[in-house]
Amino acid sequence: MKYILQKLGFYLVAFWAALTVNFFLPRLLPGNPVDIMLAKLAQRGPVTPEAREAVELLLGTNTEAPLIVQYGQYLGKLFTLDLGTSVAFFPASVTDIIAQTLPWTIGLIGVATVISFILGVTLGMLAGWKRGSWLDNLIPVTTMLQSVPYFWLALILLFVLGGMWDLFPLNGGYNVYETSPGWNLEFIGSVIYYGTLPALTIVISSVGGWMLGMRNMMVSTLSDDYILTAEAKGLRPVRIMTTYAARNAVLPSVAGFAISLGFVVAGSIVTEAVFSYPGIGSALLNAVGSNDYSLMQGLFLVITLSVLGANLLVDLLYSFIDPRTRARS
Repeated sequence: MKYILQKLGFYLVAFWAALTVNFFLPRLLPGNPVDIMLAKLAQRGPVTPEAREAVELLLGTNTEAPLIVQYGQYLGKLFTLDLGTSVAFFPASVTDIIAQTLPWTIGLIGVATVISFILGVTLGMLAGWKRGSWLDNLIPVTTMLQSVPYFWLALILLFVLGGMWDLFPLNGGYNVYETSPGWNLEFIGSVIYYGTLPALTIVISSVGGWMLGMRNMMVSTLSDDYILTAEAKGLRPVRIMTTYAARNAVLPSVAGFAISLGFVVAGSIVTEAVFSYPGIGSALLNAVGSNDYSLMQGLFLVITLSVLGANLLVDLLYSFIDPRTRARS
């Protein structure tokens, strides 16, 4: 119980620090959303002070007040889940934008991350168990693919599988001409079809890291004394590989997987930009380009919550997988 309370206290402090950084970081950028909106209005005629005040009230941005006052207002609105109005997608609210884009990113990046982790850890376990096999010799190829610039790999797959062979669509999240969003097989099938190529890009670029890490940990674990003892007892090789070696070798990968899961919400900005995928990454690019404080803060808040939540969950899970962590605390 003490271990859990310590972890909860640490993450609460980390969350408050992240909220503070989330507030001040966008305000260090040049310009502000009120001026951007007024510049658009100025194209239609002169802007009065009353108009500026109305825009500030609409966007929930009091740029004339001291920062400490704005900070207090910002924290107060968070407790009421009022994230403000988006400039980039005006007049939509930030909450609506997040609700629309978040499922796309979680569906694509989340599924691709889980697939790459399971595939990489499984292949890495087999490669470490059978050192010198063809699978072990395949690891340098997978790590080379991981070092290839992400956008370059995406463009190659897009050109070959989407352009030359016409196996997958070039952009979008679903067929907007033939299907409409809803829980029906036609729409779900279209989403899977359109998301296959972006997901394939993520899996190819990330599976090599999981394979290499798991393979090296397996090689290190197989040299421990308890593995030799298990072999001397006459246990089956499959049981030694999975129950004894892989269970201990996978611990560092689990910690890395927690971080990856946390950043699933952040999405892969490059992937969503290349494939014009309607996720969090695309919304974040639009928010930065428009100096949209409210949308940036809302997206960063969701990303922060996901990262901290995933790490807290794995910290607690880690204590059950490896009881030595509770003893050290």
